[in-house]
Amino acid sequence: MTKHHTLPLLALSATMLSACAGGGFLDRERPDEFAVQRQAPLVVPPDFNLVPPAPGAPRPAEGTASQQTLEALFGGPAQRSAVETSALDRAGAAAPGIRSSVGDPETNTVAKGRVTRDIIAAPSGAGASAQAVIPG
Repeated sequence: MTKHHTLPLLALSATMLSACAGGGFLDRERPDEFAVQRQAPLVVPPDFNLVPPAPGAPRPAEGTASQQTLEALFGGPAQRSAVETSALDRAGAAAPGIRSSVGDPETNTVAKGRVTRDIIAAPSGAGASAQAVIPG
């Protein structure tokens, strides 16, 4: 485009853009989102049926903190479906020390190739001492 076409096109776009704000699009009446519903007054319930704890009585918490955490995260015991039960039966039980034996040097592993090995063995850091090696 030449300068002769660019200047009128720019003026036309600015005029059209300024006309958008003058119309009913931005000036329309909107409801106030905070005034839509009245807030009900706070009411104290008549009775909680709470009994004060007896002096020296143990805390009513069920189980240890770790058990309560697991309960909150994963829920309590639930019925397993037939498919889930079948899959767990076929998988069998894991050895008790499986996590310890995974990191053992005697554990058999699958070779993922030179590239993966080099990525894992690369020094950590920002890469200031990194060098490009061209295989020959």
